[in-house]
Amino acid sequence: MMLERAKSPNPLRSLETRLYADPSRVVLRPFHLGWQSSNAPADRANRLVADIVALSEDEVDTEYYRVVRDFAERHWQTERMFDRRYQEVQAGLGFDGTGFSVQRKRLIGAFFCHEYTYAAAALMNPSIVPHPDQSGLANGACRFVMSLRAVGEGHISSIAFREGIAFPDGSFDLWPQSAFATAADIDDASLTDADCAVTVHRHPESSLSNTVIFPITEQQRGGLEDLRLVRFCHDDGSYEWVGTYTAYSGSSIRSELLRTRDFHNFDLEPIEGRAGRNKGMALFPKKVGGQFMMIGRQDGKNLFLLRSDRLDRWDDDGILLMEPRYPWEFIQIGNCGSPLLTDAGWLVFTHGVGAMRKYALGCALLDRDDPSKLLGRTREPVLTAEDADRAGYVPNVVYTCGVMKVGGHLIIPYGISDSAVGFAVAEVDALLDLIE
Repeated sequence: MMLERAKSPNPLRSLETRLYADPSRVVLRPFHLGWQSSNAPADRANRLVADIVALSEDEVDTEYYRVVRDFAERHWQTERMFDRRYQEVQAGLGFDGTGFSVQRKRLIGAFFCHEYTYAAAALMNPSIVPHPDQSGLANGACRFVMSLRAVGEGHISSIAFREGIAFPDGSFDLWPQSAFATAADIDDASLTDADCAVTVHRHPESSLSNTVIFPITEQQRGGLEDLRLVRFCHDDGSYEWVGTYTAYSGSSIRSELLRTRDFHNFDLEPIEGRAGRNKGMALFPKKVGGQFMMIGRQDGKNLFLLRSDRLDRWDDDGILLMEPRYPWEFIQIGNCGSPLLTDAGWLVFTHGVGAMRKYALGCALLDRDDPSKLLGRTREPVLTAEDADRAGYVPNVVYTCGVMKVGGHLIIPYGISDSAVGFAVAEVDALLDLIE
């Protein structure tokens, strides 16, 4: 049994589908030896290049053959990646590569790459939104994009994706992944300043389900955590997919935005203003009263409603929206993704932390014209971890970063004890009936 039953019948139905961490999924990533950091000398990297340059052509051929034999079938377009990495190293170190054979250049590139298991430790905290491409669908089906927090070597978090199709009865199909995963590319590999905005691109021949976005700037180097995606409708009726996430430097946090219109090109940019110093911000899917709105936990314990005239700047200290009221949320409450507009108002999934640091999900309802008005909330959790799902990297946790409405049902992907991803489904009206 997955769900703990509340005093009234619980409308959430847990599904059998699970997504788990997979150490076998690897990507090729740059291997840095200090030359890309202004604080580190390039001596070690230069010595490595000099050692490779000193090899005879026969030795180069032998070593490169070993690399290709070991790794070519584990990655997609491996030699093209070696070529690109050589160009980055040559430009970064400034050595003269005139006369180098193709194999020697690729061998240098290979020495400055490594395999990285981006989801070896955990897969968790998903969000789900309608896909930009809804062509060819019928009978109320909806193609979707799901983001996932993937945790790999060194406990570094990156952003992974899965695609699929959801149906009005609450069922869904996930599209398969190929054997190869690829990292999103950045135009200028030297862009690492903590306060800069960067643009990354999905490889044109790679699917979104096989694409991973890794930390780039100094502020992000500890991980990109808990992306809360939403399909945002602008005033002109056009859509942009916007996600708020926590950029962790290893010592400090900051909220940032991921913005895309096609899931091929992604802008990663800091949120300016006082509110951006906090985590767990979730954007409304459209302006309300002519302003952008977010829900955030500005004091680490309570939920606040934030307003702004700019999507990228949030100076508002916020209006207190919800405080912990019930024992299952006494320690703190937070949002679980962007609000959903229903006939009754804005439906918000929340999480609460109670005794023994046990997490649970609840719901609240806000006025559709004035979201600062709390219309009601669930007295009991709608979802908690139980039995085997209590065990994991961080036990007793259920957590979602966003749900999606299809017909009269909600698809609810959620993290299980910071280790895996499960799914639940609920009728919207039945869930609203639980809100007091």
